[in-house]
Amino acid sequence: MTDPAQAQHPPAGPRQVPRLTATRKARRNRLRLLVLTITSALTLVAATGAWALTSYVSGSLGRVDAGTTGTPSSGPVNILVAGIDTRSGLTRKEEIELHVGNDVGLNSDTLMLVHIAASHDSVRVVSLPRDSWVSIPGHGMNKINAALGFGGPALMVRTVEQATGLVVNDYVEVDFLAFVKVIDALGGVNICLPFAVDDSYTGLHLSAGEHHVDGVTALKFARDRHSFALSDLTRIKDQQQLLSSMLAEATNSGVLANPFRLQSFLSSVTAAFTVDKGFNVIRLADEVRGIRSQNITFTTVPLASLNYVTPTGQAAVLWNKPAAAALFAQLRNDTQPPRHSGHASHRRPSSKRSSSRAQVSVDVYNGTLISGLSASTGRELAGLGFGLHRAGLNWPHHNVARTLIQYPPAQAADARLLHAVLPGASLQAVRGLARIRLVLGTAGHAVTGARPAATTTGTAATTAVPVQQRTAAQDACR
Repeated sequence: MTDPAQAQHPPAGPRQVPRLTATRKARRNRLRLLVLTITSALTLVAATGAWALTSYVSGSLGRVDAGTTGTPSSGPVNILVAGIDTRSGLTRKEEIELHVGNDVGLNSDTLMLVHIAASHDSVRVVSLPRDSWVSIPGHGMNKINAALGFGGPALMVRTVEQATGLVVNDYVEVDFLAFVKVIDALGGVNICLPFAVDDSYTGLHLSAGEHHVDGVTALKFARDRHSFALSDLTRIKDQQQLLSSMLAEATNSGVLANPFRLQSFLSSVTAAFTVDKGFNVIRLADEVRGIRSQNITFTTVPLASLNYVTPTGQAAVLWNKPAAAALFAQLRNDTQPPRHSGHASHRRPSSKRSSSRAQVSVDVYNGTLISGLSASTGRELAGLGFGLHRAGLNWPHHNVARTLIQYPPAQAADARLLHAVLPGASLQAVRGLARIRLVLGTAGHAVTGARPAATTTGTAATTAVPVQQRTAAQDACR
């Protein structure tokens, strides 16, 4: 007797096996087609998104004819970054909040030459002091920041190319408002102050130590030069610290690695930037995405004079031509500097003796009523090759009897190097210091072996300032 279940579902016979096999293949093919369709759709969305992001960024950036060659498809890239002091686009309320005044002149407050290696694994940033006395094509000798006012970005690029012997591929211009927008888009950055600042010119009022600041406060910090005797040169160090902290914030927050966050970030800041016509932002961002902060270095062009008086009576600075030429030759040839060209870092101090004075980092304080003593002593120490971190600082009390060299215990050898040129000073180990602190007193402040101070004639001073290179990892405020 036949089982009804078997009658309804007879076992698969020889004729049915091929049919079942064909069905399974059809299902697998449909699954592959579905996966392929989804993958293709996602790829199309990603490609469309990338194209849209590229188009948006390119369309949002202000463009200017700077006479540059544009971002090359291969090889090293040199970018001139100019921070300008224009108040264009600011309301009167914003001018008051930012403490920038309402001047209508156009000058470059900050100049940095950014060199990206052909291998795209390192970046070198060279600051060019705004008061550098150079030849401006068609206008003779003048301060380098005047080039922008004389002939706009194109003349600024030509001036830098002539002074450095380098080809500038791209030009980036950042104004006050753009600076604030970038910092705020990152959610603020950290800055470090070795002493309290109370500056009425910029409106910066902060205690000593580390602070997480918004764009407005960061701008005040970047513009402050009245709190230091070395003025613009100390401000350059602050700006380099700020850029390092910005890089650290962008890296740690994942802005650079996350396409969606990057798009949001770029959307909020691109409208405030001006770049040359051939600047390819997306290509450049993609090429440098993997660079680590320890492979980004900051330095200032080597100087021969900090207080050169021009034939017209202006105060300017002169480059150390042989040292500057060597630096720019490295960039032109896309070679790395000697590994030990920098001075002491913020990392754990080494107990070994420094190989040179340039590796000794010093903060110089005036503990007397002698006007300008800290600044002049700083210049003398710089002329002897010491790594001057800050000078022109005032000690809380001005009744220090004998000059004091305070140092972290691990930097005793460095302190002895400094004591060799300040034999009248006393040595004192102090735990917790980041670097050597020189507190000048009424006695013992004479620097032995220092060269004569510069005269007020039109000749260059003889005190050369050594190259001090630091990485972004060392400079970032942590």
